[in-house]
Amino acid sequence: MASPQNIIGIVYDYDQTLSPTYMQDEVLFPRFGINPAEFWKACKKLVEEEGYESELAYLKAMLDYLEIDRPSNKDLEKLGADLKFFDGLPEMFSEMEDLLSPEHRAMGVKFEHYIVSSGIKTLIDGSKLKPFIHEVFGCEFAEDESGRIAFPKRVISHTAKTQYLFRINKGMLNAHDDVNDHMPEELRPIPFENMIYVGDGPTDVPCFTVMKKFGGQAIAVYNPKDETRSSFRKAYQLSGAADRIKYIAPADYRAGSHLRLLLDEMATDAANNIVARRLRELSDATVAAPTH
Repeated sequence: MASPQNIIGIVYDYDQTLSPTYMQDEVLFPRFGINPAEFWKACKKLVEEEGYESELAYLKAMLDYLEIDRPSNKDLEKLGADLKFFDGLPEMFSEMEDLLSPEHRAMGVKFEHYIVSSGIKTLIDGSKLKPFIHEVFGCEFAEDESGRIAFPKRVISHTAKTQYLFRINKGMLNAHDDVNDHMPEELRPIPFENMIYVGDGPTDVPCFTVMKKFGGQAIAVYNPKDETRSSFRKAYQLSGAADRIKYIAPADYRAGSHLRLLLDEMATDAANNIVARRLRELSDATVAAPTH
């Protein structure tokens, strides 16, 4: 039996997409007295001189810096309560529900929001966003016998983020599910044409590429308060000659903003398309009663 395919999945990067800062800089480093400039310099050295992947480099550096006073995952989750976001968050998640008309709801149309980040999952889990997010995918730590973080359990690089788009597409949200297993298109709960991806720059290019290839929508956001314009430049370059995306917008999630107008229209179009498809299916399945 085919899946109803009535879910609209909206997927977000985190750092500099939902928040203007890196989560580590904002809540982790101040708590443990870590100098951000020195930390990221150490990460760069691991990448350039020792051949580390960038995500593994920052996780290793984090464990090295916290060696004497390593927190538990629960401690990290508590720190997440202080994370700050761009204007309009988390209110947007509730406000978007008003886009669904009675006809949409009658056909079972609903929104699911996901975060796919190379940041730390437990920090996001403790944030004010978590109640509105269906699933958070991020880097995770295992704990030692004393309950303190000890080793990376899951690492999500910018290229590996695309795996999670397919997990969302197929409904395979558990780590033990083999996302490479074949699944017919009609059984996938969230087709790519029902998916929107929001990111901020080059690290999101693999996800932008997947969305473009399979019929999804994508938006690159930038920090409108960045006076250096580097944030804008990253987004602009993706929409120019690189031709990665169609739309860029300031990271302002308040109702009526350019970004919200784009998100609302994309989400409404997807909802309307689901209703039209369901009505066609119902019509095709209906057999007229005999006239005599």
